[in-house]
Amino acid sequence: MSPPISGKNKSESGMARFAGSASSGILELIIFHPVDTVAKRLMSNQKQIFLPGNTMAANMAALNQVVFKDAAQKTFMKKYASLFPGLGFAAGYKVAQRVYKFGGQPFVNDYLNRHHKAMFTSAFGEKTGKTIMHATAGSLVGIGEIALLPLDVLKIKRQTNPEAFRGRGFLTIVKDEGMGLYRGAGWTAARNAPGSFALFGGSAFVKEYMFSLHDYSQATFFQNFCASIGGAVASITVAAPLDVVKTRIQNRNFENPESGLNIIKDLIKKEGFHGFFKGLTPKILVVGPKLIFSFTVAQQLIPIFHRLFNGESKA
Repeated sequence: MSPPISGKNKSESGMARFAGSASSGILELIIFHPVDTVAKRLMSNQKQIFLPGNTMAANMAALNQVVFKDAAQKTFMKKYASLFPGLGFAAGYKVAQRVYKFGGQPFVNDYLNRHHKAMFTSAFGEKTGKTIMHATAGSLVGIGEIALLPLDVLKIKRQTNPEAFRGRGFLTIVKDEGMGLYRGAGWTAARNAPGSFALFGGSAFVKEYMFSLHDYSQATFFQNFCASIGGAVASITVAAPLDVVKTRIQNRNFENPESGLNIIKDLIKKEGFHGFFKGLTPKILVVGPKLIFSFTVAQQLIPIFHRLFNGESKA
């Protein structure tokens, strides 16, 4: 996502920002949730899929089993439907995440701009300081995202380990597990801090240095596209290793947790360092359309909702 523009957002109400961001999250969820499920299942898989001695058919069958699980031998539509487990948790998490991230970063950036701009400028210079300030605001918002961790945990478990639920509903799980739903919070914060820094910082960098934009709100669609891709690819690549660890912590059975350090040791021993980047390719392949889509929808809908809520006609 491109860094939100403070100047532009100040003219729009908080309710409009909420409605536009929430709509963006809902539409993004409907379109991209299946791909997210595939990526999570690939990251959670601890066995080698493509074995040198196997035929292509055998390797594809193994991939099919990892991706579709119990629906591996079913029809195409049933396979596709199997990629929507935990949709309720995913909806709650994705909408809350988009509202928090789309709407939260501008407030933090405004605060830093008002109270600490001189510090960034003196340390990094005018242009780089501006970029680092956007990145820092994103990083701080990313760390605070651990408040949404229970919804993310439940979403991932439904995607990768549905047996962990054993027929229990949401409220029963919350009652039974309590703070256990925040397991892996430290690893999540460690992943979000550099990931969000790279997302907002990379996007600002592209606009600042590739397109020499003084006012980011003047960016064209193509410039927003390039900035979003640059920031998103940088973010996912930087966060990939800790994302794998976080996912494996969260997809374990509730009664059989495992520490992040043990997961890292086992991963290096059994899979090698390339195991830290499992699922990276499919995630990168959808980063462009996913973030460009959500950014465009939010930026288009927020002004519309602002006019609607304030009874204004389009200028």
